[in-house]
Amino acid sequence: MPQKTKLLPGRQALKIKNAKIRALAGGAAVAQAFRQINPDVMPVYPITPQTTIISTFARFQAQREVETEIMTVESEHSAMSAAIGAAAAGARTVTATSSQGLALMNEELYIASGMRLPILMVVSARALSSPLNIHADHSDVMGARDAGWIQIFSESNQEIYDTILIGIKMAENSSLPVMAIMDGFFTSHTVMNMEILPDEDIKKFTEKRDPDHSLLKTENPETFGALALPDSYFEFKIEQDKMLRSAMGHYRNAACDFEKISGRFHDFFEIYGAEDAENIIIIAGSAAGTAKEAVKKMRAAGKKAGVLKIKMFRPFPHDEIATVLKNAKNIAVLDRAMSFGTYPPLYGEILRSMRGVANENKFKILSYVYGLGGRDIFQKDIENVFENLAEKKSEKEINFIRSIG
Repeated sequence: MPQKTKLLPGRQALKIKNAKIRALAGGAAVAQAFRQINPDVMPVYPITPQTTIISTFARFQAQREVETEIMTVESEHSAMSAAIGAAAAGARTVTATSSQGLALMNEELYIASGMRLPILMVVSARALSSPLNIHADHSDVMGARDAGWIQIFSESNQEIYDTILIGIKMAENSSLPVMAIMDGFFTSHTVMNMEILPDEDIKKFTEKRDPDHSLLKTENPETFGALALPDSYFEFKIEQDKMLRSAMGHYRNAACDFEKISGRFHDFFEIYGAEDAENIIIIAGSAAGTAKEAVKKMRAAGKKAGVLKIKMFRPFPHDEIATVLKNAKNIAVLDRAMSFGTYPPLYGEILRSMRGVANENKFKILSYVYGLGGRDIFQKDIENVFENLAEKKSEKEINFIRSIG
């Protein structure tokens, strides 16, 4: 059966007519979502483990199932440059990348967000060199976390498919770029059963809109990316931050509309067994599935364990998370990335979320780094973290899960 995001209280699952259950790898699931939204332009450059997305989508284009112009460029820097030009001209624009490709785009990421261009980019998250590694971790997307892009993590093939459909609507309604993130190989190359919604439903849901601003609106010419001196640049950045924070409302609106056609509601985060949990693990990405299995086993044994899975990382839902965690006794934050010389990225966000919470002196918030360079994390590793929390064994603020099986 397809994986379902947990519904909020009072919500009822829907049975969607003509929905298809398919066994697809994550890359193929992304290509299906791209086919259904039928972008105008897709500038791309191949890199493992992103390439399967574009190779699958290229078949749809060759079979004339989409009208997309696929632009094969000389680098990822060029891919994002072309995406900026296409989006500024009013075209529905998507792309995809991984690892060093995202790092090479870095200069252009800030231009896309500063010009408020609704580009949708899928990232098959992968470790950064050096040393060379082609496997999953979150160092690439965390390196881009302050570039002004909306960032949404996905656990499964179903979630990345759903996130793309929500993301394109959100991007075009907010005029902000969106990064839809899945784990390289663990999601991008793993086959899972999932539900593909009817094409006609997606066409209505993602109906193309006439952009408010476009280089091609010659009756009312506009300038994009003009020079801003100190008296105005500062003001632009304040407004940019304000708009990114307001994107939470656009996300919630798009997620509610998506629920109407799919029966699946995607909130800023997912709570799994955490409503009454005393010990909670916070995690993002594919390893959330492993954490859920550990929680299922522990709750069956009468232990009050829970998982809070982060979906929206930028903007970060600090207040909402603080509300969920206020009654916890102990919290462990699991990061698949490091911030050298300071706290791991997700851990730092949770510390900020819990600042000022009345209960903060009654529990510890511990950091665990795991899975760098694609190293597996096992259910027993998650259970060990819960045991450490319950028995207060760990005295270190930052710990490393280094199991190799």
